[in-house]
Amino acid sequence: NLQLFSKWVPKPGKVKRKSVREAVELALERMNKTSIDLMQYHTWYYLDPSWLDALLYLNELKEEGLINHIGVTNFDSDHLRIACASDIPIISNQISHSLIDQRASSQSMVDVCNEYGVKLLAYGVVMGGFLTKKWLNKKEPGADELQTWSEMKYKRFIDASGGWSAYQNLLKVIHQIANDHHVSIANICSRYILDNQLVAGIIIGARLGQSNHIDDNLNILKTKISKNEINMIRNAQKKLKPIPGDCGDEYRKRPYLTASGDLSHHIQKIPKPYNTKFISKNHKQVSSNTKWEHYASYSRAVRFKDRILVSGTTATHDDRVIGGSDIKAQTYFIIDKIEASINSLGGSLKDVIRTRIFIKNLSDWELVAKVHGKKFKDIMPTNTLVQIHGLIGDDYLVEIEAEAVIEKK
Repeated sequence: NLQLFSKWVPKPGKVKRKSVREAVELALERMNKTSIDLMQYHTWYYLDPSWLDALLYLNELKEEGLINHIGVTNFDSDHLRIACASDIPIISNQISHSLIDQRASSQSMVDVCNEYGVKLLAYGVVMGGFLTKKWLNKKEPGADELQTWSEMKYKRFIDASGGWSAYQNLLKVIHQIANDHHVSIANICSRYILDNQLVAGIIIGARLGQSNHIDDNLNILKTKISKNEINMIRNAQKKLKPIPGDCGDEYRKRPYLTASGDLSHHIQKIPKPYNTKFISKNHKQVSSNTKWEHYASYSRAVRFKDRILVSGTTATHDDRVIGGSDIKAQTYFIIDKIEASINSLGGSLKDVIRTRIFIKNLSDWELVAKVHGKKFKDIMPTNTLVQIHGLIGDDYLVEIEAEAVIEKK
């Protein structure tokens, strides 16, 4: 009954069908198997839609029989939704999840997992050993006292969640519960995460040659945390600050909660999402290479001096509708395309000063508005949202255009 999982982490940039096949065939060769039970995909950058190409190509190999199931790692809820709504049969999302990192329990992640039948595989449940007796009642270590990459990484999680005092308070509560059950702190931390109905399994680091580590972990299956004990843990968690952002944001947004505090040990460079065409010193254009842009001779976005105008944008990638009938998925992908266009022209989403939204069905207005509110929080551009009779393309539910101004520094 042994099942072997693999993980594929390509470099940022365009993904070719051939390179996906080569990666899968290499994994099969290394594991001496004819099919991979679960191939898990990780992407560094959502603005380049190549991440979707990679998943679509993996699905082709699944249909061919080289892969049994497709999973992802460190996906946030928005892009997990985009992928699932685009008929990519994702069954799992491997993410950081612990008593300190509760992002996996956010309503947005719960909603998308329940809607599309995705389960979570949790790693970091004992935070590189910080959620064990080893650190109970210990002084806060300096950076030079941290001995492993995991300790350097998860110390940043402790700092981001409110600091050493709040962490020690939680650890003491868990220690009390563990003593009552005659098990380890790690057992309680692991059991708590397993009790999340979305979690299909937890990933525990191996200690080669230490059989007592295996015996200790077997206690996880025998332990049942009471409602009163859950309340004790939740009260201790109230003294913590939420880890910022969504699942996986520690690899894509500041603050980078990695061992080094940046991405220097993971990637060197992220290419611009779209190629820029220079018309003159003050005039630049980008295309997202949809067939409509070529057919009707228009740019996805144009920059003239400090102003960027983004054409009306639908959830289109190549000749494919992204997001299916999920209006939220379509809207998230559209705003990604808008941000990618502005980014390729030297700006950012923070430079947007106006958006215009056109929806087909009036009943969708609130869902679209919520996505817009999430993506443009604290940016606050002017906005128009109207219902129109129809959009070009039967499957499109929403279209958005935007304007941005880049201030001189």
